[in-house]
Amino acid sequence: VQLQASGGGLVQPGGSLRLSCAPSRFTLGWAHIGWFRQAPGKEREGVSCISRSGTKYADSVKVRFTIFSDNDTNTVSLKMDNLKPEDTAVYYCAGVQRSRLLSCSIVVSSYNYWGQGTQVTVSS
Repeated sequence: VQLQASGGGLVQPGGSLRLSCAPSRFTLGWAHIGWFRQAPGKEREGVSCISRSGTKYADSVKVRFTIFSDNDTNTVSLKMDNLKPEDTAVYYCAGVQRSRLLSCSIVVSSYNYWGQGTQVTVSS
């Protein structure tokens, strides 16, 4: 099982980016998908997640970030608006079988499948 994260880059404060996560070998209906990030010298933290029952967001990104899925392309996207320098990090998408969790989680240890990460840098 693999998850391919893409869409990172360099953006100025206040700008926007859209990250995409494309799992291979399973469909979105089989798993909960989460987005996480890790800044230099810091622990990996949860950003957002999505499942059939809904979505969750970390307080630090509420209102600014939106997670959504596209079953036709089997992709989960994270739209990030009004980006701040503190959003700079490597962003990872992760998956866990729906049979293991009742709903999605933004806790790192809840997930057992991880992508390789994509760098997001917010700087002027």
